[in-house]
Amino acid sequence: MSARLFRVRGLVQGVGFRPYVWRLANELGLSGWVRNDGAGVSIAAAGARLAEFIARLPTEAPRLARIDGIDSESGEVVGEGFVILDSVAGAIATAIGPDAALCPDCLADLCDPANRRWRYAFTTCTHCGPRYTVSRKIPYDRAQTSLAGFPLCPPCEAEYTNPADRRFHAETTCCPACGPQLCLLDAAGQALAGDPFAATLRLLQAGKIVALKGLGGFHLACDARNAEAVAELRQRKQREAKPFAVMGLNAAVLAAFAKIGEAELDLLRSTAAPIVLCPKGASELPGIAPGLPWLGVMLPSTPLHLLLWHEVAGRPRGTDWLKDANELLLVMTSANPHGEPLVTGNDEALNRLAGIADAYLLHDRDIVVRCDDSVLRAGPLFIRRARGYVPVPIALAKGGPSVLALGGFLKNTVCVLKGREAFLSQHVGGLDNAAAIGFLEETVGHLLGILEVRPDLIAHDLHPDFPSTHLALRLAEELGVPALAVGHHHAHIAAICAEHGINEPVLGLAIDGVGLGPDGGAWGGELLRVAGAACTRLGHLWPLRLPGGDRAAREPWRMALSALYDGGQQERIAGWLHQHYPQRDAAPLLTMLARDLRCPPTSSLGRWFDAAAGLLGWRDISSYEGQAAMELEGLAAVHQAWLPLPGGFALNSGVLDFSPLLAALLDAEDAAQGAALFHATVAAGLAEWVLEMATREKLAKIVVGGGCAMNALLMAALRPVLTAAGLTVLEARQAPPNDGGLALGQGWVARAMFKEMKNVSGNSRASR
Repeated sequence: MSARLFRVRGLVQGVGFRPYVWRLANELGLSGWVRNDGAGVSIAAAGARLAEFIARLPTEAPRLARIDGIDSESGEVVGEGFVILDSVAGAIATAIGPDAALCPDCLADLCDPANRRWRYAFTTCTHCGPRYTVSRKIPYDRAQTSLAGFPLCPPCEAEYTNPADRRFHAETTCCPACGPQLCLLDAAGQALAGDPFAATLRLLQAGKIVALKGLGGFHLACDARNAEAVAELRQRKQREAKPFAVMGLNAAVLAAFAKIGEAELDLLRSTAAPIVLCPKGASELPGIAPGLPWLGVMLPSTPLHLLLWHEVAGRPRGTDWLKDANELLLVMTSANPHGEPLVTGNDEALNRLAGIADAYLLHDRDIVVRCDDSVLRAGPLFIRRARGYVPVPIALAKGGPSVLALGGFLKNTVCVLKGREAFLSQHVGGLDNAAAIGFLEETVGHLLGILEVRPDLIAHDLHPDFPSTHLALRLAEELGVPALAVGHHHAHIAAICAEHGINEPVLGLAIDGVGLGPDGGAWGGELLRVAGAACTRLGHLWPLRLPGGDRAAREPWRMALSALYDGGQQERIAGWLHQHYPQRDAAPLLTMLARDLRCPPTSSLGRWFDAAAGLLGWRDISSYEGQAAMELEGLAAVHQAWLPLPGGFALNSGVLDFSPLLAALLDAEDAAQGAALFHATVAAGLAEWVLEMATREKLAKIVVGGGCAMNALLMAALRPVLTAAGLTVLEARQAPPNDGGLALGQGWVARAMFKEMKNVSGNSRASR
């Protein structure tokens, strides 16, 4: 009979979309079929109520589905009834979904003593559970996942093959009779007797550190209320001060320690279930986030985590207990030795976490892909984009050649551009050790594999010594494709242009720690004119010198001394040093500055933040990247007065200089007042700088990117001034504004560069 053939694009595999279509079609009395294929989902439908089917199809889709488009054409249907056909292969134009938090229906199963999945840690259905981290390739079918080695028992098989059941083709479905199993091992790898959750809980309450196998890797957990346990975890992980995240049962329990608004609550309860940064509450958890005004909080989103709280509550029936107070509060931090990638395998955990974990709560379902927790601020603003969001594609305004972009050195991610979609990988991290570089290569291989992409181009950072650059050049040679270098700050601005679909010239404010500029200099506070492949430097911050090179980036007192020396405040150096850092010897640095030896200049705004923290006597050495700047923002946030210093900056020929601010920081009444003054003055200076250049260049769109764009106070002061002047301010929303988004920008620029190369080549051939 006459029918319509539909092709549905988007996140429509592994989310219960086929049974949804089947139920809707049967409700409306239609004939036809639905099936998965390489491009998404195909549907053939015919019947009197076809128009109603077309209207309802995109509006009543399952919880995890995302429809990017529906194409329709005429077709035919043979026979009566509506069926689900087997998946077919084909060109891959869709991706599997991200891991998703436990759904309400599975939660009810988990807490029902009469249900065969009572307290089963791997309960899942088409509306929740692991996707990306258990998948080897697509189409997304059980045989392609790490559940392939767990044949379904008859009851699970019946659910799996019943289109009316929510576990119909739920590829990770299982039960205690046929699915993965838990075990608890001691530090020596010997099995501990008893219920794994009860035993784990006893260890945590006794102050022990337990490695828990989650979705994308292991967590290290300890009692967040036990300061000694937290200190021990820091010592074992060699994590001196970097903040930990805390997991609590519900927002009411966390409210004493974090101020959770509606926006934060929406993120916490979302299917992605990320870590959310919230302002600290009235009660402090010693050692969790020292020196910072925010606390990273998360809710238990997997059965494995939730069953620990269920154990504390006394294993109640039903789900009402989820709203109750529950004393358990756990640190949940990535399980890895200092600076290394996340641990995923059981044997790997026993080996790499030896000396860190006191026990291991394991299971026998493999983690195919490492994927750390995502971290966001309300906005939303990604600090780290990973579990729950990867591999959801970012839509692009137009297509082009397939590109693999390898990112930078810190906060590394990679990105594959395919057609009109960009697939940004999970957080890889700093590439400062062999294990991290191996993780980078592993990520590249997996992402290209699941997308079935052979790149036409490979993009990388300008820096020749980054491991990501080395890999890019090697892969380009192996594949016989061009490798294109993209400027660090050009990529920062381009990433935001890519996600906003901008294809016109923009004014870019790139503010971060450091990145190599096309002139070989250390950039980080730039005004750029960006138009596709073209990037022109219009202005920059007054350079600060780095006494000792990269070491100065880790020691704010060095940056402070350098700023004083070059800012005409030499006579005050001795008194300042004696007041704040009497143990420091300035003589070698002063000699270096006087002779300009090993003092490379940088236009980095991040180094101005470091200098301010050093000047205020707040911090002499940073134990992790961005620590001084983050603490400075925290200090400013608690101060009431927030006005810029009159004459606190100078603007001349496109160069913005904050040297006039230095003396005021030396005379600040306290660090908080100085931090507030610094933030207000920097925001005012940046605003005047941008407005002047926007007028000169006749540009109405301003793109703000780079790590300093994550500073909420700075952006809250800058954004309204630019908007009030009639500028459109574009910021990162689907990718981090820091180096975690670089690969997206590199890919976007590489496409534009390749297009220009082809045009030049074509014109050259034509002229011959």
